[in-house]
Amino acid sequence: MSQPRKTVAKPARKTTTRKSTSRKTTEAAAAVPLPQFLASAGTLTLGQRKLLVDQALLMLEQNYVHLPLKAAMHVVNPLQRLRVMRARVERQTAETMEAEWIFHRQMSTIFHSVRDLHTNYLLPVPFAGKIAFLPFLIEKCFDGTGEHYLITRTVTGFTAPQFGPGAEVTHWNGTPIARAAALNGAQFAGSNEAANLARGLESLTLRPLVIQSPPDEDWVTLSYIGLDGSSQELREQWKVTTNLPPMTDLDAITPASAAMGLDLDSDEKSRAKKALYVREVVELEQGQSSAELTHAVAVGGADLATTMPGVFRAREVVTAHGTFGHIRIFTFSVQDPVAFRDEFVRLAAALPQNGLIVDVRDNGGGHIYASEFTLQTMTPHRIVPEPVQFISSPLNLRLCRRHKDNPSGIDLGPWFDSLDLATETGAVYSAAKPITPEDGANEIGQTYYGPVVLVTDARCYSATDIFAAGFADHRIGRILGVDDNTGAGGANVWTHGLLATLLNEPPPADPTSPYEALPNGANLRVSIRRTLRVGELSGTPVEDLGVRPDVTHQMTRADLLNGNVDLLDAAGAMLAAMPNRRLGLTTSLAATTLTVELDVDGIDRVDLYLDDRPISSEDLSGDPIAIDILEVTAGQLLRADGYSAGDLVASRRART
Repeated sequence: MSQPRKTVAKPARKTTTRKSTSRKTTEAAAAVPLPQFLASAGTLTLGQRKLLVDQALLMLEQNYVHLPLKAAMHVVNPLQRLRVMRARVERQTAETMEAEWIFHRQMSTIFHSVRDLHTNYLLPVPFAGKIAFLPFLIEKCFDGTGEHYLITRTVTGFTAPQFGPGAEVTHWNGTPIARAAALNGAQFAGSNEAANLARGLESLTLRPLVIQSPPDEDWVTLSYIGLDGSSQELREQWKVTTNLPPMTDLDAITPASAAMGLDLDSDEKSRAKKALYVREVVELEQGQSSAELTHAVAVGGADLATTMPGVFRAREVVTAHGTFGHIRIFTFSVQDPVAFRDEFVRLAAALPQNGLIVDVRDNGGGHIYASEFTLQTMTPHRIVPEPVQFISSPLNLRLCRRHKDNPSGIDLGPWFDSLDLATETGAVYSAAKPITPEDGANEIGQTYYGPVVLVTDARCYSATDIFAAGFADHRIGRILGVDDNTGAGGANVWTHGLLATLLNEPPPADPTSPYEALPNGANLRVSIRRTLRVGELSGTPVEDLGVRPDVTHQMTRADLLNGNVDLLDAAGAMLAAMPNRRLGLTTSLAATTLTVELDVDGIDRVDLYLDDRPISSEDLSGDPIAIDILEVTAGQLLRADGYSAGDLVASRRART
């Protein structure tokens, strides 16, 4: 005879439906519930939908450089999916066509299938420029018991019982949080598993509606362990508000838009986080993203003052292994790459010279020039910018022919001859040529002489992937990764608007241009030129492969809640184990005699060049020495190259 089951009563879980509070940010005050926002969306006609599908087919078939790679690696066929969708739309009428949000979701799903965050369907108004958000952020950390998901930020004015930074999320709408993040990552796929998981977690609470479909649910039920250890449950409604404006008009013919390597999803989220959680920076920039201020300001008490508070954060960090410099680069999305490089140089010079931590986590990229111009400042070696290729197609050939002799605008001449020959040779890709001018990438040379550690994660993408690849390929320093790969986005990205403009400017416009104006502010983006590695991995694509770190650090609870303390300590340990060089150089010119004084550490030989002509090679014992060089005129460029055991380890320049 079976025994009756014994039931053990469990403490009731506390559930909170949050009421609004009086303290809110400007964005929170302007936010509207998701259902209210969606009720006003949806004005595309059937003809406009057909046009969007047709233009998507055109760009993916004729402009998309990664189509062969993606079809092979991910076993996808976006062209056939678009053709099927076009046939189904053709059978619909204005009365029978599906709801507009379903159309947008189908288009987004097709673009997401290629797992390329450069290649996007951008939703029209009212979605463009809007973000859907929950008023908190969740980040992952690890300890001896496994992984944990913690609340790390809340919007000002948001309150819930025992809720705030440090509360641990266990379930998302009843699904274990790790599983919920993974499922979400599959929907908004990155180029590799690390990127999938990172983006899946981030998109649980923040979605730019220009690039991601609105949430299916009107609200979320969050189960969490409160700050006092109690079991809690929170029901929170999705809201929609306006995001900060982008830095660059990506449709305009400008050097910035043509040289853009930007993950729009990360850039939109970065601006949204700033709007929701870092209001002091928004106020300093007066609402203009990545603004360059006329006077340097410090956002935090321990930070160095900077003219670009939305781009850089620089400070000294004290670790168990010494005191080092730390520069966080939030974005490369700037208009002036030289100003970016120069501000990096100024900040690095004001920090300790015995070691520098360059932290590019969460950086979705931006101006490719800015990323590659900055590499030279940390190495004595000449920078070779990453070369890029078009895919061979009749439309890309037309674009390059029209702009092959355009040195003052977007010059596509370096790629024209190879594309022209591809018709006969059957070559899949054009010749590989750099976007970044090599002279600009080597204009000022090395300015920081201590060891450097680069910190990356799976949300590094595009121009940031290019920066990380260049850092590795030129052996500038060591790489410390929070994840086991970067986001693996290796391309220059152009919009439909820019492509259309390129066939219409300079006048006269091309009357046979296949690009048609898109309705309601909709847009499309594609990877137009793929990037290739240099150095030992020369010719290897960055896309899908990314840059793997030398050392991996799993984020801890202390990292999330106490300023990355363990991460920075790990970087400090790496810096302390690396050699520290010094190459002091002072000059004085009397008549035509230049006196050069050298003060070095960790260097046993210095070669001197005047206007790139060899002048002298000196073996050093460590003591300062003075050298006289005759027949020198003012304004010549002196370069001193320092060697250790035959390896070039430092280089300094000075004008006579």
